[in-house]
Amino acid sequence: MSDWYHQLEQIKMSALIIPYDQLSPEALHGVVEEFVTRDGTDYGEVAIPLETKIALVLAQIRSGKAVIIFDQETESCTVLRSDDSLVKALDG
Repeated sequence: MSDWYHQLEQIKMSALIIPYDQLSPEALHGVVEEFVTRDGTDYGEVAIPLETKIALVLAQIRSGKAVIIFDQETESCTVLRSDDSLVKALDG
């Protein structure tokens, strides 16, 4: 098996999809705020206010286009598109 497949299997063992409606509004806002302010989340040349970024990501989560992933190993969250291969692997 390839290294990629092995890594995916390891991640699947420690990663969980967290339904956004299981989080308090404050916790959901905090997860999304941490995600949008993370290094490497650049929105291009035009500066977008933080609250707008948060609102955009929240809308994607609420519409089902994105999901919250919790990694039990690192005890951290991220947001991924619903069609991401990891999300599909966790669902399947």
